[in-house]
Amino acid sequence: MASMTEILILHGHLPIEYLDRVETEPNSDEAVVRDLLGRGAITPAQLARARAALAGLPFVELADYPVDRAAVGLIPGAICRRHTVLPVGVVDGSVILAMADPGNVFAIDDVRAAARMSVTPLVAEESDLLTAIDRHIRADDELSDLTTTLEEESAPAEDQSLLTETDDEAPIVRFVNLLVSQAIQDHASDIHIEPAEHDVRVRYRIDGVLHAMQSAPKAIQNGVISRLKIMSDIDIAERRKPQDGRMSVVHGGRQIDLRVATLPTVWGEKVVMRILDNTNTGMTLTDLNLLERNFETYKASYSKPYGMILVTGPTGSGKSTTLYTTLNAVARPEINVITVEDPVEYRMHGINQVQVNPKAGLTFASALRSILRSDPDVVLLGEIRDHETAQIAIEASLTGHLVLSTLHTNDAPSAVTRLTEMDIEPFLVGSALDCVVAQRLARRLCDRCKKPGTYTHDDLRRMRFEVPDEQLPPVFVPAGCPACSNTGYRGRIAVHEVMAVTEEIERLTVDRASSADIGRVARAQGMLTLREDGWEKVKRGMTSVEEILRVVA
Repeated sequence: MASMTEILILHGHLPIEYLDRVETEPNSDEAVVRDLLGRGAITPAQLARARAALAGLPFVELADYPVDRAAVGLIPGAICRRHTVLPVGVVDGSVILAMADPGNVFAIDDVRAAARMSVTPLVAEESDLLTAIDRHIRADDELSDLTTTLEEESAPAEDQSLLTETDDEAPIVRFVNLLVSQAIQDHASDIHIEPAEHDVRVRYRIDGVLHAMQSAPKAIQNGVISRLKIMSDIDIAERRKPQDGRMSVVHGGRQIDLRVATLPTVWGEKVVMRILDNTNTGMTLTDLNLLERNFETYKASYSKPYGMILVTGPTGSGKSTTLYTTLNAVARPEINVITVEDPVEYRMHGINQVQVNPKAGLTFASALRSILRSDPDVVLLGEIRDHETAQIAIEASLTGHLVLSTLHTNDAPSAVTRLTEMDIEPFLVGSALDCVVAQRLARRLCDRCKKPGTYTHDDLRRMRFEVPDEQLPPVFVPAGCPACSNTGYRGRIAVHEVMAVTEEIERLTVDRASSADIGRVARAQGMLTLREDGWEKVKRGMTSVEEILRVVA
């Protein structure tokens, strides 16, 4: 019988020299394959195909496979996740089962017993299989059953033993846990729980767009909201004013933090949970998709030992991600990095992070004033909100510190005038400010299903895109497939406007020039506007024209 190493050699994935190693080392085939995978000599997909060939079974790519929802419903989700299997169809009374390990007889036995049918295995790559499990085995049906159960039981919403219950099988606990876990599986950034007159609406923000999900009966509203408040260490008795809290959950072996905010409305308290996935803190600057010229301009600024860098844009435009990624690039053991944030969204190793606490007198300004006496080299300030904070940040950047912060403006040139409107002397703004990055987030086209669009030169020019007179570059549009839940988009990319503060812009700042005048000079010096940067990313097939029009004026 052939070994996996021999199959990989026959398929051209390995040189024939590896055969000698297997022949001289008995029982080493699996060890050789694991070593090759760990060193990147073979890919997981190549290994999965070799497993399929060794077992004499078909190999499938589940992203394009027509999975039968009825077949998925035959097997409990817990069995599928425990054994990493997924039923994808039923043929002649036999369950077609996609498996990562076709030799797992325990998985086959469990599926056979649950479905009461015979099992026909297929082989799939493990990561592909896990993605398909997350996509097809959702909490929606269980949530629907659970809301019906809760409505029938109509348990008292303020029963403290119910709300503080640690048993995952308690109805309210299960309902909340399912809501959160499904949002994490769907890669949502926010969960909105919104009381209405007759029910409670739940919406997930996925790739920047809100999607209506599970609705719950009005009878369980107080129980769900109270449970969330207890988990977030929020005062359960206070319903008249907004409150903030934080909670942590474990999902897929990872600890994920959620920032929780409550808001009183006419139909009850609305709860919004921001999902803070710490995998963002491991991003590099190349993950930000800065165009080459923008990257060089930005790198020249954060590589300096002092000066101020501002990232601007509306709420939810990825400003914090850009700042944390920049911190990853500049943080080293030999420098002292301190942040002041409200709230601290992502915990980062090796960085001193300070949480603002206005009730205790710890404001942005007071915290910044204190940390400047703590010998910092780099300071990250969550947001510049007022004159005092801006003044101290400007002075810090002029006294040998690299200061990173955010500001709410629509474009990069407006950041200069915004600081002067805060009563900061223009000559200080011009001297301290080194670079401004304005950004927006657009949905990324799904690479599996995007297709060429049918735009003409006139169509694009009417939408104020600069297009060449010669042949148009390929412009893609969304199509929709199982991999992207038929939206045509998967993930997000940032659109940037990077403005370096040159001598000319510094002079305009001192002269109190308008943001329009500053913008004209910046564009003459090579700055790409948000729309121009977006158009470049459309031409590279990263996003669509409609997305750029949606996020950029």
